Amino acid sequence: MKQFIITISLLLGFIYSNAQDKKQLSDFDFIINKIKNDYPGYSDKVNDGNIQELKKLEKKTRKMMIQYPDSCYKYLKDYAAWFKDHHLRVSKIRKSSKRESHERKYSNFNLDSMQKTSQTIEGIWMGYRGSFAVKKELHKYTAISIDLRGYEKNQIIFEAIEKKNNEFDLTTYRNNRGFKPSMEQASLLLNNSVLEIHNDTRFVRKTANKKADMAFLLSYIPKHPNGLNTYPVALSLNDSTFYLRVPGFSTNTANDLVEKHWNEITTRPNLIVDIRNNGGGQDNYYKRLAELIYTNPYESKGVEWYSTKGIIEDWEDAIKKGHIKKGGEEWANVLLKKMKEKVGGFVIHPFHEGDTKIERDTVYSYPKNVGIIINSGNASSAEQFLLTAKNSSKVILFGNENTAGVLDYSNITPKELPSGKYKLWLPATRSRRLPDHPIDNIGIAPDIHIPLEPTFQLFDRLDDWVYFVKNYLEYKE
Repeated sequence: MKQFIITISLLLGFIYSNAQDKKQLSDFDFIINKIKNDYPGYSDKVNDGNIQELKKLEKKTRKMMIQYPDSCYKYLKDYAAWFKDHHLRVSKIRKSSKRESHERKYSNFNLDSMQKTSQTIEGIWMGYRGSFAVKKELHKYTAISIDLRGYEKNQIIFEAIEKKNNEFDLTTYRNNRGFKPSMEQASLLLNNSVLEIHNDTRFVRKTANKKADMAFLLSYIPKHPNGLNTYPVALSLNDSTFYLRVPGFSTNTANDLVEKHWNEITTRPNLIVDIRNNGGGQDNYYKRLAELIYTNPYESKGVEWYSTKGIIEDWEDAIKKGHIKKGGEEWANVLLKKMKEKVGGFVIHPFHEGDTKIERDTVYSYPKNVGIIINSGNASSAEQFLLTAKNSSKVILFGNENTAGVLDYSNITPKELPSGKYKLWLPATRSRRLPDHPIDNIGIAPDIHIPLEPTFQLFDRLDDWVYFVKNYLEYKE
């Protein structure tokens, strides 16, 4: 009987393992077929010289996914990365689920007895969402809420153990994680007046002057920031130069800033447009900038939509399920009709000419000179803006490296993989610049090299690069 149970257990284990292998490999098969059949860049990227390399990768990926099933996500991403198109990628599907709630912890201590200044983490701290107190209890420090948003009074926010040199190991109880304990790091900085939780946020030691405390908090540049902090800025530098920073084209920020400061911009000879770390968005969100810097007619290359059986089915499914944005139904149906007329080829949407001659009624006298600051964080629609800008005789590009080079294949849409755990993001169009003028993996080069160290955390500050461009534009020989 015992031997029978062991045999059945092994058999069930084998069946389960085999089912998991098939599930994971079905995702990989889906990706292979979808890219081969529906990716508009496939014939450009795959040729006689590299087809065997791709086949070897497919064989190796299958083997690795079976051998290391917990790493399937990595192998799927690696396969998509072979095509060297950052628009073509695999991502996880974040399933919305009810957040697990953990028991809240509380402590209590007399705030009046706490020192106003301290050489330790002890004291009262304030941040953007309120304040809390920290006190040493036995071998650790405990932080409790005074009026911190998302916490009850006296609720424990974190517990800290000092390592050395004002560095701490934290056990945090974040409200956005249902107060589940998490391990993090923190530092006490600037004469013990600033507490930074690494890669997250910062707090300043509270004093009797709330206004000064808030000014300190807003002015402090963190040593352990949470990603790239690039904020919009619109500022007159002097009577000659206006400065705009546009960190993205995914909102109407650029158009709004130009409209708001139109009189200031168009009464000065120089304009600096800083688009560092602008990863793109939508072309219509730089419309007013493009109008402002225009000088002469030029041809704008359009895109072609790839028409395949699979893509047509995807569009039909999206229309049927109501996934088309409101107001776009007619546009989608017209494109679908055009695709069905030329399955296996590329089509131009009837509402948009393939290539367009841009000829505007107005060339503005000011600004006369436009300096655009770029870096490797510029991609997609940001690069399309730069191609538009380069047609203007007013424009000079400044930087110390090429842009990212992510533009040739665009208009990406997600497709859920069979397992329901991942999505394949697939471009739907190919630029009509190809094959003569590719951007992917090349980028756009600056006209003038800036010989200064780059600033990675810009926040809302002006750095040396801005003054380099300002001095260049204002210099008179």
